[in-house]
Amino acid sequence: MKEPRYTKSSLPQKVCAACGRPFSWRKKWARDWDNVKTCSERCKGDLRRKTPRGG
Repeated sequence: MKEPRYTKSSLPQKVCAACGRPFSWRKKWARDWDNVKTCSERCKGDLRRKTPRGG
């Protein structure tokens, strides 16, 4: 029997903390999906620039 094929609509989604757009699960995030907060490296950099550093 064949394995089920995944479609974009059946993958888990989150909302990007930087830009507010929804993004879907990607295989490269499989191990760390719970800690993924942004949709891209660019948004990750934007989020770091917005956050004030404590110190």
